[in-house]
Amino acid sequence: MGLLDSLAGAVLGKVLGGNQQQALVEGVLGMLGKGGTNGAGLAGLIDLFKQKGLGDQISSWVSTGQNLPVSGDQLSHALGGDTIGRLASKAGLSADQASTGLAHLLPQLVDQLTPDGNVPAASSLEQSLAALKSKLFN
Repeated sequence: MGLLDSLAGAVLGKVLGGNQQQALVEGVLGMLGKGGTNGAGLAGLIDLFKQKGLGDQISSWVSTGQNLPVSGDQLSHALGGDTIGRLASKAGLSADQASTGLAHLLPQLVDQLTPDGNVPAASSLEQSLAALKSKLFN
């Protein structure tokens, strides 16, 4: 799990176990894929974050520069308690643990999916998600 370990970082490693990290990442990757956030995957997540006042953060994750941080509380507000709850349940975590984990993982996952600073077209996003999942878990 080399790439996952580097994505998660030391802080996340102290909060979540390896299986919980993997389950949380898989849940997030599903959310970013076709039919994910607002039915539009990554593009839907970007729109949602802009609507919820986190446009600067998500734009930094997509761009090629440094990723702006986001807090677990900000993610809970943006994504909503139901989404956080579903991700937490799948990973065997509390909602607070899931939102904290997401605050560390989501910026890096979005960054990995947009290496050239552009959101991939829906047709290539699924391939990018599959490739990222393969890198993370193989």
